[in-house]
Amino acid sequence: MVRKRRKFPEYGELVIGTVTKIFDHGAFVTLDEYNNMEAYCPLSEVSRSWFKSIREVLKEGQKWVFKVIRVDRRKGHVDISLRRVSDSERKAKLSEWRRAQRAEKLLELAANKLGRTLDEAYEKAGWRLEDYYGEIYTGLEEAARYGEKALLVANVDREWCKILARLAKAYIELPEAKVSGVFTIRCLERDGILRIKRALEEGLKVASKYKDIKVRIYTEGAPRYKIDLVAPDFKLAERSLKEIIDVVTSVAKRNKCLVSFKRIKLK
Repeated sequence: MVRKRRKFPEYGELVIGTVTKIFDHGAFVTLDEYNNMEAYCPLSEVSRSWFKSIREVLKEGQKWVFKVIRVDRRKGHVDISLRRVSDSERKAKLSEWRRAQRAEKLLELAANKLGRTLDEAYEKAGWRLEDYYGEIYTGLEEAARYGEKALLVANVDREWCKILARLAKAYIELPEAKVSGVFTIRCLERDGILRIKRALEEGLKVASKYKDIKVRIYTEGAPRYKIDLVAPDFKLAERSLKEIIDVVTSVAKRNKCLVSFKRIKLK
């Protein structure tokens, strides 16, 4: 079961809850990430829309994203709301939940291979990744990308590093952002081909500064030269592509070439 380190959720926190008991005045919900702690969702916090019966909205056994609206640690009481959760918050929380589930599965596999418990996996690796990367799964993605060193830097115990790095590489499909475009470059000088080549080579030098991107520039038949760029995310893809375009354009113009660039929409 996906877990949190704290005993109680915080006010305003989004939580995953399973509806267990439904009454006319509200519903009781167990919080999946907090060791099935029981929370209460009042009738007034069920939905923004009008409904005749609470059972039109909630059903026992359903999982929902709720927002914490009251926490009484002394009494061990938590109130939650369904109606205060926006669509964007719900999607973000569900994405976080799925990533946490995948992370826990990898921790469990590592624990089994080492003959340890899942609690030990969290203690020796999971929580340390969360402290360093902000999220356990992000740390495991880094391990899939860079190997054991991504775990060592987060102070993960060495005996866990090797097995977790191997599992991360085997089971995590790293996200990729792909962008493409075409340079149209013409040069009427006698050594025009060399000048065009020089401009494109300078673009590749820019690409070499980014260790996480892959760039290929090739001819589609003069004067068209295509660039395909792959990066871990679109932000990096767009930033590095812009820098390459700027350099190629600047060098080409300086060498008396006519140059333009057009993006290609990928399907």
